[in-house]
Order: sequence, then structure tokens, then C-alpha cells
Amino acid sequence: MKVMHNLDPVYDENSKVLILGSIPSVKSREKGFYYAHPKNRFWKTLEKVYEEEIGNTIEGRKTFVLNHNIALFDVIKSCDINSSSDSSIKNIVPNNISEILKKSKIEIIFTTGRKAYELYNKYIFPKTKVSAIYLPSTSPANCPKGIEEKLYDAYKEIRKYTSK
Repeated sequence: MKVMHNLDPVYDENSKVLILGSIPSVKSREKGFYYAHPKNRFWKTLEKVYEEEIGNTIEGRKTFVLNHNIALFDVIKSCDINSSSDSSIKNIVPNNISEILKKSKIEIIFTTGRKAYELYNKYIFPKTKVSAIYLPSTSPANCPKGIEEKLYDAYKEIRKYTSK
């Protein structure tokens, strides 16, 4: 099924870190915000990293990332995909992140999941020349036992670039 990215990037002029996923999941597209599947561990992981409660509202999550100089977006503008399965992605049109980079203070880019990392390096890195750091996926599709500690250890790297 052809899917168009339907979420605006979240960033402002103070954003220092850009976190890129592949493309919003079915639940995220339905709910209108990033990492919205109730079993996705992205927001719980950030709560642990920053030792701060974020809550479940879009406004609260937006405020949280902006207060911590984090920007959110995705690598893919449109693609063919079955449900939310990254492994089924085909016919990719990448997002243009140059405006975000120009209008912010982005120092580093992180990608959530192997597919986002691979696609970033293939489609966006050649244009931006900004290397990305791979972070494990927080998707409920990737939930081996004990992953929470591994996620926390990987994601706490973000805090090094966002501490005020």
C-alpha cells in the first residue's frame, strides 16, 4: 500500500539533536504523532533517560522534546509498505531534512532502528554529509526480553547532546 508521510517535523531553532525513524506506523499516522503505538517504548525510554514524566498527550510530548532540544522526523516521505512492517518497504521517496538543519542547531542525528539507519545512509547522508548514529528500534515488533535496559543504555547517548 502506498503511504505518504503525514506528520510535520517537530523542531525549533534551538533543536540540537534530530531523531529520525523510517516512516510513521499505522498507529502513529492514525493518532497524528510520532511513536504513538501504545506498546512502542520510545517515550518510556526517554522518560527513563531524562528522569522525567512525559505523559501521553501530543502537546506534552512535543513540549518535552522541544524543551530538551530534540527534533523528530522520519527518513521516508512516501513508500509502499505493508501495515507498519519496515521489512516490506519499497519504492522510497526520502524526506528533505535540509530545512530542519538550516533552521536549527542540529549537531547530531540519531536513527531509530536498522531500516531508518540504512535508508538515511543511502538517501540522505549523501546530501547532508552529516553522519547518523544508530539506535535500536523501540517498536513493539522488536521486543525481546530484557530490551528495556539495552534501549536505555543506547538512548542515554542523546542526553550528552541535549543537556543544558
